[in-house]
Amino acid sequence: MSDSLLEVRGLTKHYPIYGGILMKQVAKVYAASQVTFSLKKGETLGLVGESGCGKSTVGRTLLKLYRPTGGQIFFEGKEITDLSEKEMRPLRQDMQIIFQDPFESLNSRHTVGKILEEPFLVHKVGTPQEREKRIVELLDRVGLPERARHKYPHEFSGGQRQRIGIARAIALRPKLIICDEPVSALDVSIQSQIVNLLLELQKEMNMSYLFIAHDLSVVKHVSDRVAVMYLGKIVELTTAERIYEKAMHPYTKSLLSAIPVPDPTKRAEIQALKGEVPSPRNPPSGCHFHTRCPFAKDVCRTKVPEFKEEATEHFSACHFSQELKDQ
Repeated sequence: MSDSLLEVRGLTKHYPIYGGILMKQVAKVYAASQVTFSLKKGETLGLVGESGCGKSTVGRTLLKLYRPTGGQIFFEGKEITDLSEKEMRPLRQDMQIIFQDPFESLNSRHTVGKILEEPFLVHKVGTPQEREKRIVELLDRVGLPERARHKYPHEFSGGQRQRIGIARAIALRPKLIICDEPVSALDVSIQSQIVNLLLELQKEMNMSYLFIAHDLSVVKHVSDRVAVMYLGKIVELTTAERIYEKAMHPYTKSLLSAIPVPDPTKRAEIQALKGEVPSPRNPPSGCHFHTRCPFAKDVCRTKVPEFKEEATEHFSACHFSQELKDQ
């Protein structure tokens, strides 16, 4: 895609497991397998799925915090898959991350001012006076007072700490931000404030977001397109509007059925899944979802479904996508 900021082709990340007296590799954890998608400039792609499905692994591998096992990553048309840490450093100004836990991700020994100054120091941006001015501007932009720069992270609430994390992420005006479950650790009353702040900043700075979450109601509010992951693979990808109205994959349908209905007179029909999520160390043969799928047939147990375009800009990895789309 010519207007793509980020393109991911067959991204794979496996973690080796070592054991025995000689500590040889005895198995692998298949955290992410053959993940493919693109992200346009100014777009938000929601990446959803159950805990442990590989969402965060994908996000961090894209930033090269984890080295990919296979596949290709392109940023602004340039392949960055095999770049060294030294070669990646200039690109890190344009690629940032907001972590899930706003307390663990902030250095408790540094003041907020020191935390926000660090990106400028690492990339040698601005004079001390210019950095000081920019720190005050960042705090104001995320809704915190100037005096906050003299305080430490433990002196703030969870929502305020996440605002500090956001300020740090936007300090160098990046083009891409990986939002790794940025509101899941916050009170519900605070989540909407943080989400609205992210949307305002995106519009103002024309940034692209990969928004990782397990809350489909939040993802619906922020995303242009949504990708659904199960056991390390993307099983469905389409526009946010279409995935909520015409989901084709049974796993997506089950996730959607669990969204609370804001009407006490209506009874939600939850499509509960049977069994537990299989181990990523030993995923099932054929379709990974067949052990929990209410529509599984013999072909699902033996043949891996192709991730293909079933309708315009609607991709699904299910042998029976067409039959399920109107159910």
